[in-house]
Amino acid sequence: MIRTIFNTQQPIAIWSETGIKNGEHYTHCQYLIINDGGRRQAGYKSITGDCVCRAISIATGKPYKEVHAALNERGKSERTGKRKRGRSNAEKGVYKQTTRKYMESIGWEWTPTMKIGSGCTVHLRGDELPWGRLVVEVSRHTVAVINRVIHDTYDSSRRGTRCVYGYYQKKQNS
Repeated sequence: MIRTIFNTQQPIAIWSETGIKNGEHYTHCQYLIINDGGRRQAGYKSITGDCVCRAISIATGKPYKEVHAALNERGKSERTGKRKRGRSNAEKGVYKQTTRKYMESIGWEWTPTMKIGSGCTVHLRGDELPWGRLVVEVSRHTVAVINRVIHDTYDSSRRGTRCVYGYYQKKQNS
């Protein structure tokens, strides 16, 4: 189903659950704001694999075109090889190293939530993520989460079961 709504300001409740956790009753409701990060406003019309660019634009508040250009510029200097055939492209996909370098250059730091052999400990759901503006990496996707509300073009949480590899957050001034 293709949605015609590209940017909404009102959160939509996408799923909720009630249960018992650690001997206590809880209720959690996950919210989503449909947001293309300013892609259509920037003049891009086609649907594409721009999740990294979109998530960074939403979480940082930077214009979509600025993030798009910066990611493509960084991609030009990447090396290719047997395992890495192409270069990062804001429309077709951005390698994790390129994302990491760009996020560090604008003052955001990486917080891993998963280690080799540890299994999934954090899921894409508001009650398991910290408060604030986050760029969250999940399997084959990157999504913005602001104050525990998902900002994306669709419900990428898989009803709260999608595992979070880690997230970027603005560095705290020490």
